[in-house]
This record gives sequence, structure tokens and C-alpha cells, in this order.
Amino acid sequence: MRVDQITFEEALEICERMESHFFDRKDARLRPAGLEKTVVAFANADGGEVFVGVKDDKEETNTIDRWRGLSDIEDYNAHIASLSTLNPTVPFRIKFLQALDVSTNIIMSVNVDKSNFVHKTSSQEVYVRQSAQSIRLTDPQRIIALSYSKGATTFEDELLMDCPPEVVAESAAVKDMLYDVGSSLDGLDYLLNQNLLRREDFAPKVASVLLYADDPSSFMPRQCAVKVIRYETQEDDPERDHLKEVYTVEGSSYDLIRRVIDKITEILSGIKIWTTYGLKPVEYPQEAIWEIVVNAIIHRDYSISDHVHVKIFNDRIEVISPGKLPGFVSVDNILDQRFSRNPRVVRQLARYKNPPNKDMGEGLDTAFQKMKEWKLKNPVIEELENGVRVTIPHTPLATPEQAILEFLENNESIKNSQARDLTGIRSENAVKNVFYRLRDAGKIERVPGLAGASSAWRKIERQ
Repeated sequence: MRVDQITFEEALEICERMESHFFDRKDARLRPAGLEKTVVAFANADGGEVFVGVKDDKEETNTIDRWRGLSDIEDYNAHIASLSTLNPTVPFRIKFLQALDVSTNIIMSVNVDKSNFVHKTSSQEVYVRQSAQSIRLTDPQRIIALSYSKGATTFEDELLMDCPPEVVAESAAVKDMLYDVGSSLDGLDYLLNQNLLRREDFAPKVASVLLYADDPSSFMPRQCAVKVIRYETQEDDPERDHLKEVYTVEGSSYDLIRRVIDKITEILSGIKIWTTYGLKPVEYPQEAIWEIVVNAIIHRDYSISDHVHVKIFNDRIEVISPGKLPGFVSVDNILDQRFSRNPRVVRQLARYKNPPNKDMGEGLDTAFQKMKEWKLKNPVIEELENGVRVTIPHTPLATPEQAILEFLENNESIKNSQARDLTGIRSENAVKNVFYRLRDAGKIERVPGLAGASSAWRKIERQ
């Protein structure tokens, strides 16, 4: 392997960088087992990079003197061999670095990818990265939860021993499904053929209850409904006074999706905002809402006892799905990677004549495309501590100046509050600055005789 040359400044940056959730430094004298611990922890979390041959700042206070690698790349063979024998295999890449302005010693960089497996050290210990620490998991339940979170195992295959098989085999939901696909099988035979019941005793799996129980919440050991919440505000942290309505939507997966969409549509029809054509009901591309809600329901982690939450604000919709992104999926690659945490649920829903997930693997791509077609800003995807939030903003792609001028093409004047609705800008002062820029450009002027909350601006008509 080659040795890459880096500058003094690049080496100094590595020596100064704070250890974090994604970065660690290790002394070159570190035993291979110690490196395993850090690499496994990164793979079990969100990936990261460890530099072997850079001392910790507690060991060496003089920054550049922390650069204490080994004299030859062969000296790292024991570390590399140790990592290469881990099972399951950890996804990592090795790079060697040398900064001749500092010393002739060589540093080894180990870049670790997030993995969809639960990894263990050679001594069969499980570690996970939390902030700047590699934490050992000793509780078997926490290891199982990690496995569900990563998608290495799926909660949808768990057996529900207290649920009678007829709850799913004789339900209205399974009868509707069989009729829809034109199957001559009865419910029991169909569920057995689809491996949704255990053959020996017909014990239902979680997936069968989610899909075909008429009331899954009565039999699921975890919360599995959808909360639709209306807040009358644009604030990031709404107060209790902003809370207007809370609905709990339940049902089998196919019906649940449609009931949630119907409820969202009903709520949106009662929200009016200022648009370039006046005060109108707020509108989002239906396909974007559909795809994001479907993804939240079918790809959520059902081992977590929480509902999917749909929060409807005056200027956005937030959809929060329990469970972190599975496997190797990240916020950065989510539009390119495909990973199904609940493959049985996904496959069964795709069997309907009009499946909710008909564009398999293209859902979020469709959402982004539709927002663009409607000239609205892209959805924002964020990974939370124990979930994923997708925000659908009602913010136009047009600049605030363009939006205000277009508004004034159709309306006599515009107030600050109207402009905030129109542009998605929340700050009253920020909107004032937009007005001032348009005024200075000779585009608009104040409406005479209006002040305070009634203050408004109008377009300057050219003579």
C-alpha cells in the first residue's frame, strides 16, 4: 500500500481535532483488541474515522507532538489482521499518512462505514459509539434493540403468542385483500403460504397483525398507530396554547395509510395562508405527502413503542417515524440507497391492485420531484435520537423579493404578516429588510396613512 504525503497544516488539524461521535485518535502502541473496540463501535453506530499513531491530548499537551506514528506500514500488520478477521466483516478502509514536515513516522487512518449488521470484537463484545465514547453493550435487550434499529433482524417476524390466528385469518382486512388480488385461498392458507403465521401452531407474526388485523393496536406489544396533530403556529417549539387538534388514526396498514392521508387533507382544507393570488387554502403536492407518510409507516421500527407523528403547522408538515435510518442508509444517501426494514409488510402492500407503495424504492425521489414541480423548497430529512423527521415546507423557491412583487401584481398592497406567509420568513424584521431593499430599488413604496400593525406597501406604478 502507498503512503500519502500531507502538509504540516493537515497533520496539525488531525492532532487538534476534537474526538467526537465520528472521530477518534489512538496511540500507535494500542493493542489490536483496543482498535477492534473503536472500529466495531463506529460500525454499530453511524460510521467514523480513527487515526492510529496520534496521541490523545491528555497524553500529550503539545499539539504537534501528538503525531507519533510507526516507522513502517508493516508495523501495522497486526492491527489490520485483527480487523480483517472480525465476523461479520466490518466495512472499513485503510490509508497511511506521512507528514515529512513533522516526522518520518507513518499514521494509519481507518475509515469505518455504518453497517446493517451488529458487529462484535474478536472477544464477542458489542460496542456502540455514543458521542466521543465507545460504549460496551452488556444487556441482551439493548443488543437486540440495536439489531432491530440497524435492520439486521426485523421485529415484523416476532411471534404474537397471545393473538388468536383468526384475528388475522378471518379479518375484514384479509378478505378485502384476497378479493382485491383475486385469490381463491382462504385467509389461513394465504397467510401460511406467505409465511405470516408459524406453520406448527398458526401463531401470528407481527407483520400479519400490522397488515391484516382490523385493530392491530389491540394485539401489538408496541404502539403502532399514527398521531395527526394540528398546531396553529409557525414556531419550531410550539406552546400548549398552539395545540388545536390531536387525532389517533388506527387500522390495518392498507387502510391506515388512506385514513391518515384523508385526515391530513381534511385539516389542510381548513388552513388558509396568503399566496400570490390572495388568501387561499394551503396546498401541497398530494404525491409528496403520500410518499413521505407511506415511507414513515412501512419503514418505521415497530420494536419502538411509539406512534408515527404527523404534525401540521401553518407553514409546514413534519412527519416523524420511530427508529433511526436502518443499515447503511444515511441522510446524505437516502435518495440513492434502498433498504427495507419490514420487507414482509412492504411486499404484501405491493400486492394490492392499487398499492400504496407502487413506486417501489422511488417514494422520496417522487416527493422531491413534486415539490420542485410545485416550485416549493425540498423536504428536509433529519435523523433524531430515536427517529427520522421529514419536514415538508410550504416555502416557495422564488426569492422573497420575487414573491412579494408577484403578490403585488394581483393585489393592491401587502402587509408584513402576509409577506411572512408568502415567503416562509418567520422574522418580522427580516421581512422589513426585504421591503426596504425593494423600496431602495424603486420597486415599492409605503401606503400613505397606514402605520403600526396596519402598515403596508404597494407597487410603484411607472409613468
